[in-house]
Amino acid sequence: MERIGGYLVERKLGEGGMGTVFLARTRGGRAVALKVAKPELAEDPVFRERFRTEVAAARSVGGFHTAPVVDADVHGNPPWLATAYIAGPTLAARLAAEGPMDEPRLRALGAALAEALESIHACGLVHRDLKPGNIIMAEDGPRVLDFGIARAVESTRLTATGSAFGTPGYLAPEQALGEDVSGATDVFALGVVLVAAAGGAAWGEGTPMGLMYRAVHEAPDLAAVPAALRPTVAACLAKDPAARPTPAALLDRLAGAPAPYPPTLLVPPPRPDVPPRPVAPPGFLPVGPPADAVPTTADMMTTTAHAVPTTAHAVPSTADAPPTTVEAQELVIADGTASLIADGDGIVLEVDGVEADFDWPEIASLHYAAARRGHRLTVTVALTDGTWYPCEINARRAEVLHEWMWQLGHLVARRFGR
Repeated sequence: MERIGGYLVERKLGEGGMGTVFLARTRGGRAVALKVAKPELAEDPVFRERFRTEVAAARSVGGFHTAPVVDADVHGNPPWLATAYIAGPTLAARLAAEGPMDEPRLRALGAALAEALESIHACGLVHRDLKPGNIIMAEDGPRVLDFGIARAVESTRLTATGSAFGTPGYLAPEQALGEDVSGATDVFALGVVLVAAAGGAAWGEGTPMGLMYRAVHEAPDLAAVPAALRPTVAACLAKDPAARPTPAALLDRLAGAPAPYPPTLLVPPPRPDVPPRPVAPPGFLPVGPPADAVPTTADMMTTTAHAVPTTAHAVPSTADAPPTTVEAQELVIADGTASLIADGDGIVLEVDGVEADFDWPEIASLHYAAARRGHRLTVTVALTDGTWYPCEINARRAEVLHEWMWQLGHLVARRFGR
């Protein structure tokens, strides 16, 4: 196995704006997410200096609300960064699997993210790319990934292209216009995240330029947000940064009376003997699909031919598995930005140039269903460790969508005996 900076690389998790992300282990066996910079970034001295500054600042945030930085080498060839892994699905994956959140869960999510932003901003950092794909729904509450590091990448991209950095649909007006950003920029993104978690899309769907235009000039669509939360979300989405609430003010609005929590265990129960691994590599699924276009788990399991329940239909062992020759001909389902490729080795999902590949033995089930609107197909790969990787692909025409679902039905029947 390859070693990078003394860390033993186990497998590639995916690729993002900074570079490639690997699952790696320390010499003592602890799992880390190892992010290795792209070659074009590694060659830029501006990036290296900014990266060094941001890593130093990010270390001060700690790990209570984030994935803490544990090591980095800004002088390496290429530079790399190691963060602790956080077990749990991304918010994007959780919404794809379970559907929109109700008001109590939205309040809890908003309060946790406001608390995380308060901690990040107190260290002089601005996240600049808060979105469902950068939020891990850990067992002890949401964690925010990749804070601060975005600015190192941004400094290089802005120098090279003069374009805005971030994810269209979550960009604040000042980001879209190339103006100075502040903590209020993250509060704006938090508001968009809450709309998405409620099952809506603040600026609808469309091209990146269209989304940024509406964020700058139009009112958000808050129809999916519970009425009691709309004033708070609307305040987060104010066009003027000075008019947005601070994270502390958001906590006052969202937290309310303390919720009844279960007693804290002084000695946690024993964990299953399963090697931990991070879920959803940072940068994968940069824009989660609109929640109203994603079926719930129950919807996906209503028809046997169109879903394989995770627990009842785990992938058989190698001895019992069907011959891989049935997949000699690859199944390819793709649009302009997302794709699914299945062959004898496994499945590869790609979204906006970011790949995640899975071998058949680690895939527990494959779920798929037509979206509630448009000709979109939602495919979710569920792994044996309980994690989910969703992907939405636009068929554009009804006949193409039907053909894709027929092909997936045959794939599920061959691989899972259904």
